[in-house]
Amino acid sequence: MFRLRGVKKSWGTQLAVEVDLDLPRGKTTVLLGPSGCGKSTLLRLCMGLVAPDAGEILFDGAPLDRASRRRIGYVIQEGGLFPHLTAKDNVAMLARHLGWRAARVDERLRELTALVRLEPSMLERYPVELSGGERQRVGIMRALMLDPPLLLLDEPMGALDPMVRARLQQDLKRIFAELAKTVILVTHSLEEAAFLGDEVLLMREGRIVQRGTMRDLETATDPFTREFVELQRGPRTAGLEA
Repeated sequence: MFRLRGVKKSWGTQLAVEVDLDLPRGKTTVLLGPSGCGKSTLLRLCMGLVAPDAGEILFDGAPLDRASRRRIGYVIQEGGLFPHLTAKDNVAMLARHLGWRAARVDERLRELTALVRLEPSMLERYPVELSGGERQRVGIMRALMLDPPLLLLDEPMGALDPMVRARLQQDLKRIFAELAKTVILVTHSLEEAAFLGDEVLLMREGRIVQRGTMRDLETATDPFTREFVELQRGPRTAGLEA
């Protein structure tokens, strides 16, 4: 689905991303790592929101361009909703811009509310009137409105409380399996990566230091990878007892 060849991006003198990478079709790939490691910048490069300083990005075999964005769904924390529009208008905005008939828009809205398990009456509310979990579900609906083959999610559950986050994780896993889309998910949570990802890419200082399954990360010999996994899991019981 994506091929990145010699891609580099810097902010001033600070290297943000330097990768050569293929991302598989129909799988969920998780970009994992500490804050500032470049995972969100890499996602924005894939979305075309920022341009690389060097290298080439191919999407579905062709150079990534502005037209590609309509085939990519994008979800950020809190859903990124426009506050002056209702949830329904947020979701339907691009479809209406493209000239969809009202009946087609309404049919797609019914499909999506059922998919994300959102009460249909919530669509008439403004973002400020929705809970964090509801706003995120609306954001997912908006990303899926045009039925894109690719879904990008940037820390979509980072601002949610643990119970809401766990429920949304379960629903996302079901949605990914049901739709069989290509998904790239950014998180700093090892548990979230293990639960949702088919493959995990651990990043450090803009580069990929480990790639594979969660089992590969757990058994890695790379010092940074081992430290990252151990710190995420916290102190061992034996250490506490000592």
